[in-house]
Amino acid sequence: MFFQQDALARMGHRWLEQAPTSWRRYRKAVEILSQAEPPTGQTPKTTIWRKNKMRLYHFSLPGVERVHQFPVLMVYAMINKPYILDMEPGHSFVEFLVRQGFSVYMIDWGVAGPEDRHNGFGEYMFDYLDKAVDRVLRHAGADRIHMFAYCMGGTMGAMYTALFPDKVKDLTLLAAPIDFRHAPLYNQWLRKEYFDVDKLVETFGNVPPEVIDFGNKMLKPMSNFVDPWVSLLDRVDDETFVHSWRMLNKWVNDGTPFPGQAYREWIHEFYQDNKLVEGTLILRDRPVDLSQIRCPVLLLTAERDHIVPPPQSEALFEHILSSDRTEYQFPVGHVSLVYGGTASKRVYPRTADWLKAHDAM
Repeated sequence: MFFQQDALARMGHRWLEQAPTSWRRYRKAVEILSQAEPPTGQTPKTTIWRKNKMRLYHFSLPGVERVHQFPVLMVYAMINKPYILDMEPGHSFVEFLVRQGFSVYMIDWGVAGPEDRHNGFGEYMFDYLDKAVDRVLRHAGADRIHMFAYCMGGTMGAMYTALFPDKVKDLTLLAAPIDFRHAPLYNQWLRKEYFDVDKLVETFGNVPPEVIDFGNKMLKPMSNFVDPWVSLLDRVDDETFVHSWRMLNKWVNDGTPFPGQAYREWIHEFYQDNKLVEGTLILRDRPVDLSQIRCPVLLLTAERDHIVPPPQSEALFEHILSSDRTEYQFPVGHVSLVYGGTASKRVYPRTADWLKAHDAM
């Protein structure tokens, strides 16, 4: 009893001693959260084509000349803002490739409205992505592109390359879901007997970004709901950490609605039926046959990626006929593959070197 009372007393004294520091950190964290959001997407760009909400950007930097023949087209998921690939100077995949002499383009899908709820992957593949590729080729004066696609955009990039192989010089996929058997928690949550995707789409039209964000965060609830705030309080005096935290916090909370029909297909045809690797996916009466991919392929995977585990991307190699295939895996998570120290020091340079070698082939 006396030992317990003494221990509690010591803990109380320590808390009182630390209370001013804890309160100061809390106040400082509140001040940080009340600041204006940091700027992102700072590489100069022009819009060279638009269709409804979608924008096609071309990037350039003063004094930097194009030295490589084939343009790079960046394709990102339609449910997030693409500036994760162009966060800030020094930490921008876009900026790095432009400085390496590439002509870089990017698709910004925009923010889906109620009028977009009937758009499925057929519309986005044929009416948007393919037309964007044609604009890039015309603008760059080239006959093929370096397809560069991240996350769900990587799934679309692989599908596009299978459908239009003559327009793709090579294919770079970053954390791209291909074989949906390798998503254990999602596979349980999205089973047909448990998850009525049709009712969800009928209710919402376009699926709100909060629904998608909550599902992703529930893969690691403590890491996603608690750890970021604990880390901010613990490291509130570390200016470098706080800056990166604010940048990522902005992007994570800046999602866009998932067009209803595309979401319905994403669940039914990819997660539930795995049609892409089964060879049964049909878009506008055309089969999406991964064996049509014969160009060089680079896979970039993240060892600690819980959203797209590496086996989900690596399965692509089992279905394509490319003889030139490379994988670089890095000891990071899903987002750190494209933003942060490892990305800027290792991922960007190795990717650029691979693209340079294949641009000249």
